[in-house]
Amino acid sequence: MIKNAPLAAALLFALSATNVHATDAKSVVTTYAGIAHAMYSDSLATAETLRGALANLTAKPSDTTLRAARAAWLAARVPYQQTEGYRFGNPAVDDWEGKVNAWPLDEGLIDYVDASYGTTADANPYYTANVIANPKISIGGREIDASTITPALLSDTLQELDGVEANVATGYHAIEFLLWGQDLNGTGPGAGNRPASDFDPKNCTNGNCDRRAAYLTAAADLLVSDLEDIVVKWAEGGEARGYVTKDPAQGIAAIFKGLGSLSYGELAGERIKLGLMLHDPEEEHDCFSDNTHNSHYYDQIGMVAIYNGRYVRIDGSIVEGPGLASLIAAKDAAVAAAIEDAMRNTTAKMAMLKATADARIMAYDQMLGEDNAEGNAMIQAVVDGLVAQAHAIEKAAPVLGVKAMAFEGSDSLDNPNAVFK
Repeated sequence: MIKNAPLAAALLFALSATNVHATDAKSVVTTYAGIAHAMYSDSLATAETLRGALANLTAKPSDTTLRAARAAWLAARVPYQQTEGYRFGNPAVDDWEGKVNAWPLDEGLIDYVDASYGTTADANPYYTANVIANPKISIGGREIDASTITPALLSDTLQELDGVEANVATGYHAIEFLLWGQDLNGTGPGAGNRPASDFDPKNCTNGNCDRRAAYLTAAADLLVSDLEDIVVKWAEGGEARGYVTKDPAQGIAAIFKGLGSLSYGELAGERIKLGLMLHDPEEEHDCFSDNTHNSHYYDQIGMVAIYNGRYVRIDGSIVEGPGLASLIAAKDAAVAAAIEDAMRNTTAKMAMLKATADARIMAYDQMLGEDNAEGNAMIQAVVDGLVAQAHAIEKAAPVLGVKAMAFEGSDSLDNPNAVFK
């Protein structure tokens, strides 16, 4: 399986290359907006399926319904992660994204945690507020009425409570924590292992099962409504679509900014290199479920889709049109070839990492282990690929007359000594 991972990457690019042809900026940004709408629509559809699976879990808690809910969460991550190339260059996405994918989170805000988690954090007075166990919360003279757990409580009161970014109360990762619980295995094998009885008032473990179910329901409703909002923004006449199509030059710049920033500072730096430097499984993106390998992989698949103007939807249909690749190729074939080579290499490294984790040879958090030279090298290869990919994309900007721009950075890449201060 692992030996075939680079082959899968090669096939991906063989398919993508069929769409490379001369075009203009307006048609490229039109394709870009259409793919965004398709990706977010797929994210919405899988979130609705997830909400149904969570409803089944809370109505009839069992190992079977819990497994089904976890499987639905994993499936929902596939299209959503592919949308992340739309971040950083599109204001409507950047203003919205934290509602659904904020990370990392201090899970003690939401529910019970293991004693090893501790009880206080200097930067977060709500570190162990445990909303599920406490209908009334009073900290520092502020009282929060959490007697009824609703989407509004989660989004308007708890999300980034007191301006603390780690107070994540909504989105995929809050749901992930509720489905899996903490992963207490460190860099050893195993993910979170929350029992289905945590949602069963008739056979309740760890207390407050009715409120835990209510929280899960509210979080699912909120995720669906937030995704509905972004789908509208990318539809005809929507704010996000208008931003990139009314001014094609602005739209092309947004593509560069999004792909470069996700490749470099966000993915190579904050999500991957930082955790590798610290050898810390708490820095995993999908840390409760051990799904981080897929999270990273589908970020890359999304960037390839955006760059080439070709997205394969969850139903197997294809949305395609002129992409940035064809625009660059028409101006400078060598620069376009360098980007394609960098993307192919990064995708192959990602595929190798994914295949290793999928085959249960080594999970991503195990790869992070301080004494795991093989796993560390596999992760570093992904970082190196992403950095090279970002540099290749950056070199193409002047070819299209795009002004120099700063991609998102990361101390882990730009100032490693600062990480340990």
